[in-house]
Amino acid sequence: MNHEERIKQIVEIAYDRLCGKITGQRIDVSNEASLQLQFASILKTIGELYEETPDERFNIELEKSVILSGRAFVKSKTEKAKIDIWFSLENVKSGEKHSCAIELKYFKKINHREPNNRYDVFKDIHNLECYGSFVDAGFLLVATDHPHYINQEVYSQDTKDFDFREGRGYIGGTELAYRTKKPYGPPITLKGKYNFSWRTVESGLSFLFVPVKPCE
Repeated sequence: MNHEERIKQIVEIAYDRLCGKITGQRIDVSNEASLQLQFASILKTIGELYEETPDERFNIELEKSVILSGRAFVKSKTEKAKIDIWFSLENVKSGEKHSCAIELKYFKKINHREPNNRYDVFKDIHNLECYGSFVDAGFLLVATDHPHYINQEVYSQDTKDFDFREGRGYIGGTELAYRTKKPYGPPITLKGKYNFSWRTVESGLSFLFVPVKPCE
């Protein structure tokens, strides 16, 4: 198993255990900060099990600052960004390092912020695609207690482009745009192809888990 496969396996197992622990009421995630903390804790536990030689180290960091030289991120509109969760497998003897970026979103029904939340999801995917010089793999994790994002019957014509409901998809190269008089943000075009599938846990939360391939 190569490093990229090991990294993806770490994230996939950690995500499954996160959902299992929430369902079993072993942990509680009530906002994005607690989701970040609990997911990072599980990732650390599992990641350290993947250290296979005396020289290999698993490292994890929250809110890791990165710079995209010569280009601007859609999210920050600058060359700078912060990755919600970043981790790596590193051989301290050879210097070889392989890493992963995870972006998180947590949308509460009580704090309904539409349609800007939907735009922000695609903005995070765009950031993940731009992390190619920093990481080997990327993932987006969205948590919500609001069915509006999962199975809402229709969205407005002005914001319908930003759609990640159950069973929907995105084809690479498609421009996503606000058509309101005062757009929340500029149009977004992604490189990858994405299929959106939601998982519901017994606490009432639903999760969207999207692998994203970073590009240079």
